[in-house]
Amino acid sequence: MPIDPSAQVAPTARVHPGAVIGPGVIIGDFSIIEDEVAIGAGSRLEPYVYVKRWTTLGERNQISAGTVLGTDPLDKNFTGARSYLKIGNGNIIREHYTISRGTAPESETVIGDENYIMTSGHIAHNCRIGNRAVIASCALVAGYVDVEDQAFISGGVVIHQYSRIGRLAMIGGNTRVNSDLPPFFLYTDFNVAAHGLNLVGLKRAGFGEADITALKAAYRLLYRSGLKLEDALQRIETEIPTEHTRHLVAFIRSSKRGIARE
Repeated sequence: MPIDPSAQVAPTARVHPGAVIGPGVIIGDFSIIEDEVAIGAGSRLEPYVYVKRWTTLGERNQISAGTVLGTDPLDKNFTGARSYLKIGNGNIIREHYTISRGTAPESETVIGDENYIMTSGHIAHNCRIGNRAVIASCALVAGYVDVEDQAFISGGVVIHQYSRIGRLAMIGGNTRVNSDLPPFFLYTDFNVAAHGLNLVGLKRAGFGEADITALKAAYRLLYRSGLKLEDALQRIETEIPTEHTRHLVAFIRSSKRGIARE
């Protein structure tokens, strides 16, 4: 049965017969669920939520009023072909938010698990958002952006397409991001620049003193030693080889846009 008997669907909501609604799902007044949508167990949609076709939500997601999921990409190359939006488990997406599906046929936009996405923003086509990230109100994430786990994107941030945001990076409000941001660091200024470690985020994530000391040393080599980038990376690998510094080096080496500087 497409709608589980334990689901609660408001009488003013419209659910297409081809949608699959899981156990314990709550769908509020005037919400619209199109064909070929799946909503996992325990998810809650407030009134006026619109879930467009080819969108999948996992379990325990909370979607607030006025949100539209699976919108057509804001991309002139979009042909109308089938593509996807895939959302994991335990996400909170607040009021008046839009998330697009992929541009190319059969491509996808992917949102992981337990993200907190605040109000009045947009995540564009073909983005990949990891797990437990925070995206604050009025942030705009352009197409093909990759956000790693536990990143914090403050209000009013604008992220250029194809940029990458590293794990536990924190971006201050109203920052323009037009380069890759290595993990674990703090970034701000209109033209994005590094400003030390994201100490609050690292401590909240359970990083110990030894982890933080190693990352501080890596930051100094990367930004304040005067070394060329590859020389700094080689010294980080040789002198402070930890799980987190290795991730930092791998992220930077894989950057195609170049990284933010201090």
